[in-house]
Amino acid sequence: MLMRTYPLRPAAISDDRALAELINFAGEGAPYYLWGEMAEPGETPWDVGCRRARRKEGGFSYRNAFVTEAGGEVAAALIGYQLGPEPEHIDYDSTPAAFVPLLQLENLVPGTWYVNVLATYERWRGCGFGTHLLEIAECIAQRAQASGISLIVSDANTAARRLYERCGFAECASRTMVKDGWPGEGDNWILMVKEI
Repeated sequence: MLMRTYPLRPAAISDDRALAELINFAGEGAPYYLWGEMAEPGETPWDVGCRRARRKEGGFSYRNAFVTEAGGEVAAALIGYQLGPEPEHIDYDSTPAAFVPLLQLENLVPGTWYVNVLATYERWRGCGFGTHLLEIAECIAQRAQASGISLIVSDANTAARRLYERCGFAECASRTMVKDGWPGEGDNWILMVKEI
């Protein structure tokens, strides 16, 4: 029913701004802060986020995204992909410190289908988009023969954690956040996994 009322489609390059805004919501403002650190002269943090959303490669890419529309606009997004069968090497010298705990958590669940972003614009929250997009993620993960579905959430994001628990996810590990100047809430990143 939700799918019929609120269309789901693969994201397009033209969804770059919506994807950047939604990943920033999901990341508790950390993406915006980090994009500011990555900005070239004359670029804003949003320019960096949009540029990264338009990429054809990398985890945060429109090619890994689905969006749900309501009222003629993007209402929510799911960005995800299957993690490799083996943990990735982390180059601690070239990786920004804020990303290290997130990469360490990802490395605990190789082979899972990783929900990088699940976010809904505030005006559309409570409509069931999150639950619906997690169902889509599970279908994709099953087709990909992933060992499960994984995601990372801030310990301060109690509403999202309740949603994930209601949808069958369980906490399996945590790492201390490295804020590195980012003033976000929370102390730990929580890895949650659902077996399929």
